[in-house]
Amino acid sequence: MTFRTRIVLAATVTAVFAVLVASLGAYVATRNSLVNSVDDTLIASASNAAHEQGGGLVLAQNNGVYVQVVAAFDDTPIFSTATLPVTAATKAVAAGQARPYFTDATVRGKGELREYVVPVRNLSITEAGAAPIFLNNGALQVAAPLAGVNQQLGHLGLALLLVAIAGVALAILLGWLVARAAIEPLDDLTASVEELAHTTDVSERLEPGGPDELGRLRRAFNRLLGALETSRESQRQLVLDASHELRTPLTSLRTNLEVVRRVDELGAEDREVLVGDVLTQMEELTNLVGDLAELARGTHTEPEPGPIRLDELVEDAVGLATSHGRPRGVHFEAALEPTWVQGRRERITRAVGNLLDNALKWSPDGGTVEVACRAGTVSVRDHGPGIAPFDLPRVFDRFYRAGSARALPGSGLGLAIVAQVAHDEGGTVAASTPPDGGTLMELRLPVVRAPAEVPAPD
Repeated sequence: MTFRTRIVLAATVTAVFAVLVASLGAYVATRNSLVNSVDDTLIASASNAAHEQGGGLVLAQNNGVYVQVVAAFDDTPIFSTATLPVTAATKAVAAGQARPYFTDATVRGKGELREYVVPVRNLSITEAGAAPIFLNNGALQVAAPLAGVNQQLGHLGLALLLVAIAGVALAILLGWLVARAAIEPLDDLTASVEELAHTTDVSERLEPGGPDELGRLRRAFNRLLGALETSRESQRQLVLDASHELRTPLTSLRTNLEVVRRVDELGAEDREVLVGDVLTQMEELTNLVGDLAELARGTHTEPEPGPIRLDELVEDAVGLATSHGRPRGVHFEAALEPTWVQGRRERITRAVGNLLDNALKWSPDGGTVEVACRAGTVSVRDHGPGIAPFDLPRVFDRFYRAGSARALPGSGLGLAIVAQVAHDEGGTVAASTPPDGGTLMELRLPVVRAPAEVPAPD
């Protein structure tokens, strides 16, 4: 079922329900009004039928109203102009055990009647040519035909049926018009989206629209297109930068492999240098591919973040960095305080390791790297040449390498990975140059409360 059909159907059902409720209400109200009018007539007729005369009540004829009198303990009517049903309720009224009441009755030859039963006392019934009959306790039944009421209700029901049919037809028409007015802008939006899907041109934008829901949807879709365009541009730039960075080690590796063809002409020392260069270039390629994979992976395949003891993680990373710095005499000093953060252990470990590797790379031989961890912040300071002011804003960009770093090994992705991890884990990273020289890197992560310890089993 299409959305347009659902709108028409909903409008039709709503209109039909409203018309039916209104028609039923009008019918019931009209019937009650007509029946109440008949009831008023019956009350007046009962009052006129038995009136006082000569110290007693005398029954008089009343045109248009059927009259019947029954005694309290006798099923046979004493007087009747039409045979009305005598029920237990009628006898209870005659005996003074019940109040007057109205009821509907169907009498053969008379049709449907509206009946009023009222008690009478000391009634003198006089008929032409007959002696009077005296009744101490009895019930007077007066009834009027409902043919006129039923006829009027029939006409009203027919009129309401016609109104209901017209209302349904009008509801369908209005529902179709409403659906057309509501769906037309949606059709335009769908056509625009389908065209974008066909052309895959995410640089295009939809008309922003008005303040209504469709306008909000258009603007949301434009934001989605903007995010897709940014993502595509980032992917394109990553591919271009990766191609550029891969070209240099591949070129060197190709050159060395061409030299391998003449390895017999080289001496043992030259061969050792050649093999060392090839292994170094292979290691550079391996590290570069790993960094690219880390940047491309993001958080898509990582587990859900959880509480991490950051100081212990930093302590392990410092131990590994110390072994790397031992050949150059670089010493790592750590000041660690217990702190818990929320994040993914593997990625945070990679980020902290990259900060330590960066500090090791720039530290002079025999230098000291100061590492601190407190309140969710990891700070790493080296005492190298520092970062030039014009390079400072770009140190976390992908593949960016300062002029002084081009002679050193590396791909320019280490700090970019730190920045991405900080962003994905809800933290920040910043670089600065202290007044007395060197470089200070600070990685801040969201702090959480320490989880409750699980008691050891007995």
